[in-house]
Amino acid sequence: MEHKKPQNTAKADETSPQRSGDRIAKVLARAGLCSRRDAENWIADGRVVLNGKKLTSPAQNVTARDKIEVDGKPLPRRERTRLWLYHKPRGLVTTSRDPEGRSTVFDRLPPELPRVISVGRLDINTEGLLLLTNDGGLARILELPSTGWLRRYRVRAYGSITQERLDSLQEGFAVDGVLYGSIEADIERVQGHNIWLNIGLREGKNREIKVVLGALGLEVNRLIRVSYGPFQLGDLDEGETREIKGRVLRDQFSEQLMKDAGVDFEAPTREEIVAETKRFVRKQAHEANSPAKDAKPARKPAVKKGPKRGLRDGEVFTSKREADAARPKTDKKKFQNPRGFDKTGADDASGGKREFKKRDTRSNSSRSTATKSRTATTSRNDSKPEERKFVKKSTSAGIQPKKGWAKAGGSKAKPSKPGARNADRRR
Repeated sequence: MEHKKPQNTAKADETSPQRSGDRIAKVLARAGLCSRRDAENWIADGRVVLNGKKLTSPAQNVTARDKIEVDGKPLPRRERTRLWLYHKPRGLVTTSRDPEGRSTVFDRLPPELPRVISVGRLDINTEGLLLLTNDGGLARILELPSTGWLRRYRVRAYGSITQERLDSLQEGFAVDGVLYGSIEADIERVQGHNIWLNIGLREGKNREIKVVLGALGLEVNRLIRVSYGPFQLGDLDEGETREIKGRVLRDQFSEQLMKDAGVDFEAPTREEIVAETKRFVRKQAHEANSPAKDAKPARKPAVKKGPKRGLRDGEVFTSKREADAARPKTDKKKFQNPRGFDKTGADDASGGKREFKKRDTRSNSSRSTATKSRTATTSRNDSKPEERKFVKKSTSAGIQPKKGWAKAGGSKAKPSKPGARNADRRR
């Protein structure tokens, strides 16, 4: 008999739901609320709610359409990925909350900084450079030894040691069954019973430098971190912060690092989000108080007071048309004069004849000047004009009123130019 293999009619990729997105712990960390480990603890404590249901396991993928709440508050809008350098002083704990009540790094940060998390940790007695970021995904990637970033320290230790013994640390070192990775160590100088060392490591386990140097007979009494990857402590004063510009971050981060961390350099900053929220609130308040655009403004009632127009005192009309209708009507055209004329005749109820005279629109000065001109013209016309005769001019004549002729009568001729007289005298 032939045995047929059972056929699976339902495909796995069709029956099992595939949910895209990121783990909820990763999303909480990227929002800058906490680290991934803290997010998992928050979920276990029942502080995280997804779409109205309390989460009990961090094994949940979420997308942008999901509604996430932490401690009853919605997840804040994601901000632009930012990074700060912080010069940590001694005596501060690198944690958000210390059960023993000691001062923390976050208690001393400037108030204008948004909520940030630290990249790694420094012991309470360790000082120097500490990286702060608002992106939990970036903090997680930068902490991993696989990133390959070198962390350098200046160490002051009590005791003596040779450079040969320090060079042996490059092959790795085991203490109490714990294997530590390669460590670069150089002697900087010897100061009395103390020695200053420059140490570089890439793994950064808990209290690694103190444990390793203690196994070599040195007692560390001061530890300063001077660099973390490409970022240097430099001249940053103790307790101060300095933000790294986004352009520098793009240059220092590789494409793979940015992809793994899921950074976002295009999103708005916290200050921009706050300003946008304030503008939105003001706009909503303005629209609520202002009337609708389509609604016409209410007309004010027309109030006509006084007996000048034949109205009663305090009489109110609902429209201008009613107010105009209540006024005493007058025939304006009946008393209107023709343009440019003045009324001189009688205008009574008996229908007398109306006469009009052309109106003189000139000013007084123009009118007086015109009168004088007319008077002078009349006087000149009344007297006969003097007869003027001309005779052929003599060649010796000095004054020539007209070319080729000499004036014998009439008005005086105009004198010639002074130069002509002098020429005649010289002759």
